[in-house]
Amino acid sequence: MTSTDRRQFLTTAAAVAAATPFAGAFGVGREDTLNLALVGCGGRGRGSIGDTMAVNDGVRLVAISDVNEGKVQAAKANLEKSHGDKIQIADEQAHVGLDGYQAILNNPSVDVVHFTTSPGFRPRHVLEAVQAGKHVFAEKPVCVDPAGWRICKEAHELAQENGTAIVTGTQYRRQKNYVEAIDLIKQGAIGTVKGMTARYCSTGIWNRERQEGMSDAEYQINNWMHFIWLSGDQICEQAVHNVDVMTWLLGNPTTAYGSGGRFTRPEDSQMWDSMSVDYTFDAPEGERLCSFMCRQIPGTAGNADNMIYGSEGVASIKAINGGTRIVDADGKVIYRERGDIGVAYRQEHKDLIDSIRGGSPIVELQDTADASLAAVMGRVAAYTGQKISWKQITESKLDLFPKGLSLDASLPNDGYAIPGRTQFV
Repeated sequence: MTSTDRRQFLTTAAAVAAATPFAGAFGVGREDTLNLALVGCGGRGRGSIGDTMAVNDGVRLVAISDVNEGKVQAAKANLEKSHGDKIQIADEQAHVGLDGYQAILNNPSVDVVHFTTSPGFRPRHVLEAVQAGKHVFAEKPVCVDPAGWRICKEAHELAQENGTAIVTGTQYRRQKNYVEAIDLIKQGAIGTVKGMTARYCSTGIWNRERQEGMSDAEYQINNWMHFIWLSGDQICEQAVHNVDVMTWLLGNPTTAYGSGGRFTRPEDSQMWDSMSVDYTFDAPEGERLCSFMCRQIPGTAGNADNMIYGSEGVASIKAINGGTRIVDADGKVIYRERGDIGVAYRQEHKDLIDSIRGGSPIVELQDTADASLAAVMGRVAAYTGQKISWKQITESKLDLFPKGLSLDASLPNDGYAIPGRTQFV
């Protein structure tokens, strides 16, 4: 980058920073009350309601649902205590069971539904909500298999036709240091992107023991992280944030080739606890490589950062509140911005409500579905020990969701994947 080019770039960087709507001045819409509902009453669901209540006037929660009655009652009490008269859930609108969400979709007074259950349910829930004419907030990931990706594609297209919104829980796409950095990299801040690394390495994850009298379905849904039809493994459930940065910047991957294993998981867990995947991305300048890693092993060092390497510089985009730093080839800092994940969590809900009130509903499901499928692609490559192409994964017949699911269902545990034995479907 020449000195003239650098001056022009810095001018552009300043303009991007000034133009990005992250100064805390949330949009103001009409005051018509929007009725919200929550499907999935765990911590993530309560958090999403808390975030929308914090930044939106004229919204109220009128219905909730979960398979666990204790979670329904606890969420209702917790949210009433925290948000007062913004929580108006009549007893008959506190639903329990696998079909509780259907009662919500059949309620004509509900405008917006938050889906925060375990991810395996997400595609079908979202599609049915769109078919019912509801606006949607869908937590990430939005699918854990190719069948779910195709359902999401259908839901996205229908929402566009309906004029109903779908905003997803990919909060980094609304975090200032991420948005500005990705924009600047695409404008050439570090020259031609040559490759990147992405990490989501953390310590262990919770495990819920099976209680006496639980059916297979009840146990697996309660201990959902450990069953692939529900969580998609760590690469889908957590590390999709990093995969989303890859697809945001580079597009959908061309191939994935991976490996991994398990050392510390409970005996009946289907999860691996470490996975590494090399993703390739086609570009006019030639193939680009992203080295991806995720891990959940107690006592290990954490890292959830993204490094992007260009012909004229390097960008470091750190997770949560770690911030972003871009340097040129000489090591000079040309962009720096702190992170604030709390603002990003709230911004996605402000954007959702403002888009509904403004008459231009946001529909962003396809981008999140593609990132989710890219995570599935990496998992399948690692599980099978094969190089998997984007074409293969989009055409795959893999469908993990149990047929005829009920809470008393018998669901055999097929164990964890073993490369060379686990086959591509």
